[in-house]
Amino acid sequence: MSMRLARPGTSDKAETSPLAVRGLTVSYGGDPVVFSVDMTVAPGQMTAIVGPNGAGKSTLLKACLGIVKPLAGRITAWGKPVARQSSRIAYVPQRTSIDWDFPVTVIDVVLMGMYRDLGLLRRVRPQHREAAMACLDRVGMRDFADRQIGQLSGGQQQRVFLARALAQQADLFLLDEPFAGVDAATESAIIAVLKALRDEGRTIVAVHHDLSTVEAYFDRVFLINRRRIAEGPVSTAFTTDTLHEAYGGRLSDGFTARRA
Repeated sequence: MSMRLARPGTSDKAETSPLAVRGLTVSYGGDPVVFSVDMTVAPGQMTAIVGPNGAGKSTLLKACLGIVKPLAGRITAWGKPVARQSSRIAYVPQRTSIDWDFPVTVIDVVLMGMYRDLGLLRRVRPQHREAAMACLDRVGMRDFADRQIGQLSGGQQQRVFLARALAQQADLFLLDEPFAGVDAATESAIIAVLKALRDEGRTIVAVHHDLSTVEAYFDRVFLINRRRIAEGPVSTAFTTDTLHEAYGGRLSDGFTARRA
């Protein structure tokens, strides 16, 4: 009688995990970008997906959402196919993937997060607008509600898309480099909102590139370089050894982390 053993550090908690990945492989043009990756996201925690450029961080996130089709693997949310749990998941894409010239106002963008409540006719009622304004208020963008989205700075645009995610009232938030190209004030505002969501019991997963802020911002880390390098609490998984395994010679000499 044979028994399948869980991989080290990936105790099989897929049935309760807000997001669980098993054996994920994604290939572009025949070359694996993500290879046989397992990941188990802990509920009610903030997890950073960290790795060098080209490591497959954004691809991993997009595969979880069904934006990119995997070559192999299984992805579940709370033990069910992700498509069946889409109402519980909010996604904030990279700013560079959005057409900022589209003629839409800030409040319209946030209302897009309420599409399930608005129904087929997309009829916006006063309570919808009030809820959208509350989301904008939470990210410090209430005064910009009627501004065209393309007229905002990069940091302001990022705040608006976070407000749209808030409007979905999701349980799991997936963010692709939410701090890339934003000013310090916006970064501080975003991390404050994300930590508040975590404290409310929501789960946050973010692709993150700034190694110097991982310990201050996140509870857990998932290190990847095409394959899974390490996963776990920042205190045990974010170490000099795991970082050198992930980054190799590309790790800045000026950066230090805990030793295992």
